[in-house]
Amino acid sequence: MATTERSSPTPRSRVEHNGINVIAEDERRGRPRDLWWPWCAANISVLAISYGSFLLGFGISFWQALVAGVVGTVLSFLLVGLVSLAGKRGSAPTMVLSRAAFGVRGNALPSAVSYLLLVGWETVLVALATLATATVFGRLGWSDGTATKVVAFVVVAAVIIVAGCLGFDAIMRLQSWLTVALAVLTVGYVALSASHIDWSRVGSLPSGSTTALLGALVLAATALGLGWVNAGADYSRYLPRSVSSRAVVGWTTLGASLAPVVLVVDGLLLAGSDEKLAAAVGTDPIGALTSVLPTWYLVPFAFVAVFGLVAGAVLDIYSSGLTLLTLGLRVARWKAALVDGLLMVAGTVWIVFFATDVIGPFQGFLITLGVPITAWCGVFVADLALRRRPYAQADLYDSAGRYGTFGSSALASMVAATVVGWGMVVNTNSSALAWQGFLLDPLGLGPKLEGPWTYANLGVLAALVIGFAGHWAFGRGRVADQERVHS
Repeated sequence: MATTERSSPTPRSRVEHNGINVIAEDERRGRPRDLWWPWCAANISVLAISYGSFLLGFGISFWQALVAGVVGTVLSFLLVGLVSLAGKRGSAPTMVLSRAAFGVRGNALPSAVSYLLLVGWETVLVALATLATATVFGRLGWSDGTATKVVAFVVVAAVIIVAGCLGFDAIMRLQSWLTVALAVLTVGYVALSASHIDWSRVGSLPSGSTTALLGALVLAATALGLGWVNAGADYSRYLPRSVSSRAVVGWTTLGASLAPVVLVVDGLLLAGSDEKLAAAVGTDPIGALTSVLPTWYLVPFAFVAVFGLVAGAVLDIYSSGLTLLTLGLRVARWKAALVDGLLMVAGTVWIVFFATDVIGPFQGFLITLGVPITAWCGVFVADLALRRRPYAQADLYDSAGRYGTFGSSALASMVAATVVGWGMVVNTNSSALAWQGFLLDPLGLGPKLEGPWTYANLGVLAALVIGFAGHWAFGRGRVADQERVHS
């Protein structure tokens, strides 16, 4: 059984020895505004510029896409902020705190989904960083072949794995440095690309339907904030419990959403001005962005592109290591991060050197795992809102404790929300996922393919609402019983 406290503080100069245990009182330090650094660095990636093209791909106007991008980004990261609040309250990783709702054993279901999502994201980010390096080298007239990809891949993977193994303090320092460097160089990209904006063409883009607007909003939320909800508490768990809850939510939301909002808007302006650029982004989301840059800025752009993706992957590998421990692997935290790194390496090799299509599977991956993790988020936020007392720390690690083996209301809510959610999304990126969208026709929202709601991704919103409402309605008694025991 995992221990709930450490006997001595972790030296800040060493590898982090805390795993999924509750952080000891003498190790809790910092201020809510410290959360700005990891979340800003992880989301300042120029990949967000490409999302502007993806949003306009729904056939909507610039102003509609602006609303969809801003609202989807901010609201999805607000959910991350709310999950971060649990870290401040419980001083344990996200998926350990999830045991309060799902039960110590039942929590294996959301933890497994979380693990797949985190490892998948870190793999995709490393693959994109490797391909972006090759693209920039090619534009510079240097080698962009297999040797360049191998070297880029080795360097990127090494940085991510080492940071993940070193742990919290190393990651916080790295992310603070990257935030400053990436912010400066990203402003340079925005300034240099401004001359390519055609305001008249952007303003003349025709408006689309309400369903298309909703689909774009859900895509922004799924691709940005909803991919981070299962990691929110991992970076707030070191904060003293006395800090302001509003500040924890506010700094997490602001740090995570500010850069993506700016970058998505820039992407909308560029894609709306140039149809060829918008089309190129669909096949090469990072490399296509170099077409609007002068040659002398390609090296700084390579740094922005590569290390913006690295910053996100670093948070992913740290959280995936914690999640693997939550699933029951009995090793030191740094070894769990190393296991994840090896899986990341294997996945990246397949994507970079063998796969013929990256974007299609990536979108299918986002939609398919986005539904159950959103359902989990609904349940988790409802459970957090229902609790008035602190988490019972020891019972988070003991199936015989007050949180029990299985949380039936939470599990049922997540499963029901996932089934309905999958039934209301359509995935055309893989024949293996063609079964999704099976509820659109029965609910009168069809036809399934090329219907008015086909690409609205209603299932993501449905999963969030059903997950929250189900646990709010049927989990209240269970939470009340747990807190009576605690009193």
